[in-house]
Parts: sequence; C-alpha cells; structure tokens
Amino acid sequence: MIILQILLLAAGFVALVKGADWFVSGSSDIARRFRVPTLMIGLTIVALGTSAPELAVSVSAALQGANEIALSNIVGSNIFNLLGVLGICAIIHPLPVDRAVLRRDFPFTVAATVLVLGFTWGAALLKGQPALAPMEQTVGTIARWQGLVLLLLFAGYMGYLIRTARKHKDDNAEPAKKTVAQAVGLIVLGLALVIGGGQAVVHSARELARAAGMTETLIGLTVVAVGTSLPELVTSAVAAKKGETDMTIGNAVGSNTFNILMILGLSALIHPITVNMASVVDLALLLGISAVAFAFSFTSRRVGRAEGVAMVLLYVADVVFAILR
Repeated sequence: MIILQILLLAAGFVALVKGADWFVSGSSDIARRFRVPTLMIGLTIVALGTSAPELAVSVSAALQGANEIALSNIVGSNIFNLLGVLGICAIIHPLPVDRAVLRRDFPFTVAATVLVLGFTWGAALLKGQPALAPMEQTVGTIARWQGLVLLLLFAGYMGYLIRTARKHKDDNAEPAKKTVAQAVGLIVLGLALVIGGGQAVVHSARELARAAGMTETLIGLTVVAVGTSLPELVTSAVAAKKGETDMTIGNAVGSNTFNILMILGLSALIHPITVNMASVVDLALLLGISAVAFAFSFTSRRVGRAEGVAMVLLYVADVVFAILR
C-alpha cells in the first residue's frame, strides 16, 4: 500500500513538471501572438488555471458543509504562494517586479485579505468578543452576502485587467512560434496534467501523512495546502527557468487574488463559513507575510536570491508554528 502511494506520488510529480512545461509554453505563445504582456497572462489565464485544485477542494468542502477546510486551504495556499513559490523561484532566477504589480496587484491582494479579516475578527470584536480566544473557539462567520461582495470585487478586478490588457499591447513581443490551435492545445493538455498530477500528489501525500500519524488539521494546513499549490509552484518555477519572470510574479499574485476573492467568495455563497480563532490567526499571519513579501518586492523592484532564501526559511518557520500549535 505504501509502495503504491510512493509510486503515485512520483507519477504525480512527473505529470506536474511536464504539464507545467506545456502550459507555460502555450500561454507564452498566446501572449506573443496577441501582443499581451506576459504579466497579464500570469495574472489571468495562468493564475486561474493553476488555482483549479484550490477551487475543487474548497467548493467540495462547501457543498459538504465543511467550510473550515475551505478557509484553511485558501489561507495555507496563499502563504505558500508568497513564501514558497516566490522564494523558490527567486532562488532559481532573481525576479524583477513590474511597477504595475507594486502599485495595483499586490496592494489589491493585501486589501482583500484585510477585508476578509474584517469580516471575521473585526466582526467578532464589534460583538464584544475578546481579542484572543482559544484556537478552536468559533469567533464569527463569512456570510453569503459577504461571499457575494468578494465575488463582485473579483469580477471588477478581472474586468479592469482585461481593459488594461486591451489598451497596452506589447509591441516588442517576439513572433509566435505556434498556431493559436497548437498553443491552446498545449494549454489545455498542460493544465489537465498539472491538475491531475496535483490531485495524485495530494492524495498520496495525505495517505502517507496519515500512515505517519499526522492529524487531519495538520494535514489540511500543510499537505493539502502545499499539494493544491503545487501547480503554482511548478508552473512558476518552469517560467522562471525559461526567463518568463513576469509570468512567475503574475501567477503567484494572481492566484492569491483568485483564492481570497473568487474561491472564498464562491464557497461562502454556497454555504456560510464558520471561522474559528485558529483561522483568524492564520489570516493575520497571511497579512503579515504579505507585508514582508511586498517589502522584499519593493526594494529595488526585484526579489533576489538572498530574499528568496529568507522567504523559504520563513515558510519553514510557519510550518513549524503550525505543527507546534
């Protein structure tokens, strides 16, 4: 049984790597053909595609009424995107950060996190609840109307990105090497392999973690969160290796925006989300980590290798905190 899970884990990683390679190649060619900046492709097509596992896990949890899993999965994935994905990719290749990301996309993602924290912890404080409570105690909910607000914000943000892409064509783009049909075919096949490989890795890693005696909560915060973020990691790493650093940044930041607004909003719309103190602490940590990642990006408008190492070490510290907690 354990040998079978190890083989499934290996097969999942192979599918992830190959699928990411095809996905990045197809997306890059679409960007060149339509003269769309690769940053925009990363913020939209790539971000939406690589967030599919988080969408599947969170919506499934919402349909079953187990929305605490939905929230912990989203928060854990966003932390991993900022520290793990950007950190590892910066170690592979220093990441220059586009001015638009610093002025528009990063602050918008941070503001969305503040809004969700306000929906939960802020609402609890207004009701007279203590600022700190036992980790397992329920401190609030994300209601359906709040989920709708998050979805409307996401729709407005995506509409703005599309209008911006139409106005700012990349006249210096290299000629496309594939036809539109070939590029779309690579995107579809690559995405299918990425999602399938990610699911295989999550399933096998979860079974191996259970065999090692890990609790369900710890599995959710670590194995599931990292597993559903593997598409972002592998796709961004492949893009960084190919020098498509704008796509790397766009994928990580865009995926976080998609997770916190689209996925969380849809999950809350399906079933109100019960929030415990542990989730509030994780949201506050995500906000602090976002500030650190933004500061690293703001200095000289790039994330260097030394900063990448620091981000990976911060992620390891966050995992240790989750285990000790």
